[in-house]
Amino acid sequence: MAAKTVAEAGLEVCLIDRKGKEDIGEKVCGDAIGKHHFDDLGLDYPAGDYLEREIVGAKIYPPDINMVYRVKGAGVYGFMINRRLFGQRLLRDALNAGATLLDSVQVLQPIIEKGFVVGVAARNLKTNEKIKLNSKVVVEASGFSAILRKKLPPELGIDTDIDKGDIEICYREIRKLREPLAEPDFGEMYFNQDVTPGGYCWVFPEGGNKVNVGLGLAMFNGFPNPKRQLYDFVLSKPFFKGSVLIKGGGGHLPTRRPLYCMTGNGILIVGDAACQTNPVHGGGIGPSMIGGTHAGETIIEAIEDGDVGQGALWPYNIRYLKSYGIKQAGLDVFRIFLLGLGNEDLNDGLKYRLITEEDLLKATRGEEVRLNITEKTIRVFRGLRRLRLLNNLREAASLMKRVKAWYQGYPTSPRGFEKWRKGIESLFKEAELKFRKT
Repeated sequence: MAAKTVAEAGLEVCLIDRKGKEDIGEKVCGDAIGKHHFDDLGLDYPAGDYLEREIVGAKIYPPDINMVYRVKGAGVYGFMINRRLFGQRLLRDALNAGATLLDSVQVLQPIIEKGFVVGVAARNLKTNEKIKLNSKVVVEASGFSAILRKKLPPELGIDTDIDKGDIEICYREIRKLREPLAEPDFGEMYFNQDVTPGGYCWVFPEGGNKVNVGLGLAMFNGFPNPKRQLYDFVLSKPFFKGSVLIKGGGGHLPTRRPLYCMTGNGILIVGDAACQTNPVHGGGIGPSMIGGTHAGETIIEAIEDGDVGQGALWPYNIRYLKSYGIKQAGLDVFRIFLLGLGNEDLNDGLKYRLITEEDLLKATRGEEVRLNITEKTIRVFRGLRRLRLLNNLREAASLMKRVKAWYQGYPTSPRGFEKWRKGIESLFKEAELKFRKT
């Protein structure tokens, strides 16, 4: 999206990918993307061979799977896509706009001169030849591996590492079932802290009898092997008996607020490398497309003005935060709250409807959540000796508002950034101390 946006303005763009051209877009993924992202970006909806199925809602199960939340609405309506073919569509759009592709080329490190990123060093994987590419601006979009970001000097002002507790490790398989799902236009999400600590399991319907089934869990000390968890607790269910494996694989995913600063002299960070994912469910295709578009818009303006320093590229931070990042930051507080819950908490939260389906839908969109805490609920939880759950939920909702309000004051230039950063770090430290288990 960044390459397409910049190329459409008539600028010279080089798009580099480690994969061969025909494999670009192939990756381990949940394969789901919300319709609203296409609406926001003015893009055509998925269609044809890269559309697997339309999804109208989600069914969310607590550890006691006798209960279920059925969530429908604009925030969850979307598409199951063929990830490789969808990636090929985006690649085709960029090339048709005028971008040049260097495929089968591995980026090794940034080239830095006088405090500016001025290009990249890379290796042609077909010939093993090392090459250098100079540019006015570099867009770091190497995903979770963040090849360039991790090698940036601290004076550029971009975080190079993220906390392990903010990373999910995942494993998923595409399987063909003997029988279709009962409701093939609903995705299913299962929360169980014993099976997927800090994460969840999903069963997403694809075309025909195919499903995308997998799980993710937080990388806390002693976390279990996700593939083993999937086979022991999910694929062992009678429903999957006789199912056929089509393909499988694992990977890592940042699930947190975006990087506080995504720009430096001559460089912008987008996608998973910038932690542009939904902290609660891990969806990253839509937010990354938003990030790429805003990065491209900012680059065009900066080059027209003849300045690609951090200050000139700073509007990218603001654009992304206003369109998605502030919502993402609020949801990160909610994620940290969820990390501190046990299975009993999750069961009671749904049983007594502390958050309704409507408000859960609002939460997935990063909107304000109305808590359903009545006098009757308080009496019930007092009898259960569970008032701590109610109090923590109240505090989480309050802290979400405070975090989003602080983000509204994001500095308009690098000058006020360090003061702002100290304030937001203090708020998230407060969330960690209140909610997260050690």
